[in-house]
Amino acid sequence: MNNTDAKRLFAQTPPVRLFFAAAVPGAVSMLASALYQTLDGIFVGNFVGATAFAALNLAMPLVIINFALADLIGVGAAVPISVCLGRREPEQANRIFSCACLLIFLAGIATGAALYAAAPWLIAAMGARGAFADMAVEYLRVYALCSPVTTIVFAMDNFWRICGWIRGSMGLNLLMSALSGTLEFWFLGVLGWGIGAAALATCTGMFVCAAVAFVPFLRGRATLRLCRPRMDARMLRKIVVCGSPNFLNNIAGRIASILFNLVLVRMGGETAVSVYGVLMFADGFIQPLLYGACDSLQPAVGFNWGAGKFSRVRAIERCCFSFSAVLSLAAAAALYAFPGQIAGLFISDGGAAYLAMAEGALRLFAFTYLTRWFSFATQSYMLAVEKPLPASLISVSTALLFPALLLAALWPLGLTGIWLNFAGTALLAAALSALVLARKRGELARPDTPSHGAPAR
Repeated sequence: MNNTDAKRLFAQTPPVRLFFAAAVPGAVSMLASALYQTLDGIFVGNFVGATAFAALNLAMPLVIINFALADLIGVGAAVPISVCLGRREPEQANRIFSCACLLIFLAGIATGAALYAAAPWLIAAMGARGAFADMAVEYLRVYALCSPVTTIVFAMDNFWRICGWIRGSMGLNLLMSALSGTLEFWFLGVLGWGIGAAALATCTGMFVCAAVAFVPFLRGRATLRLCRPRMDARMLRKIVVCGSPNFLNNIAGRIASILFNLVLVRMGGETAVSVYGVLMFADGFIQPLLYGACDSLQPAVGFNWGAGKFSRVRAIERCCFSFSAVLSLAAAAALYAFPGQIAGLFISDGGAAYLAMAEGALRLFAFTYLTRWFSFATQSYMLAVEKPLPASLISVSTALLFPALLLAALWPLGLTGIWLNFAGTALLAAALSALVLARKRGELARPDTPSHGAPAR
């Protein structure tokens, strides 16, 4: 898709039709890109065992931290790229894109090396010992070694959507999950390899898809073009500021997960860590749909914001909020109605104690989605219209501040307090988001302008 086609999609397609053309494939695409994590949990839990499943969940926050810098750069670059295209500044958009690709590669080397070296200490610090700790270290180190060639895959997803290749992005993510899942089944189910092979299968799928994603940019067939990277302090600041909400959400969320794991290892052992993992895998199925829909609309929102078409921005966001609400309420109903079936997907022989704990936890966790959608859509909205500070406030509060406060407040309830933490956090985040929208109402309600200059902030 060339620049004219992308402009027509973002600027002229009616908002509802744009939603179905961009957000629905984007949601499916993001779900496909996250599906490998769900398959990872299912295959490890059923082929390698309960201890390996617990080890995977102990290491997973650190694995996600490994991708955090790349995500900061990818998301942080996507917002100003979209705005530059809306302002008819393609050269600056290409420059930001090229610099972002180089920065992600360098960040992958740095974070991978640091995590590989620190893996044994980090896992031991969370209270793991013996085979439990050894498996977690093995899993984490494979991701760390592959970091330079895998971390860019999610940023390429953003860049493809900016170019208008929304269905292509969906196909690429489906390929990644299919390739990763097939290799993992072969490595674990057929060859009988250990937990490190699960990570290797996923990294192989990521590397292949990252290589494929670069092809149209290298051949000059995309809206964006690779050029000689020329960085300056202003560009780097812009990328960091725009990417900070997602970065802070990743880092704060993983710190919260590590904190929860510390408590769970001591409060309920491997079983409690496994149940927490089930909740995270369930969330890993629902959240990508929310994120994919909202994130896929960001290029269109940013383009129209940069072009001064503010009424169109609001119309697009109404579709985003409505979809998020419907999806979240449906997810809450499914989690509440089928907790046993969901828990059984990951560990089929966990015993009665595991099943009872998992069912109770999933039913309490279901209440999270009654309100989680509102803060999620609001955060995405603020980021798309270049309001990173309120987006960061919502992000950090949701990922770390509210969970930490509620962890202390609900401590007397034991494990029940842990499972209730998520619903309480979502409720507080929704209230904060409503306050942010009320305070930004004047800026967001401005009339359209024919100018293509930068909108006031």
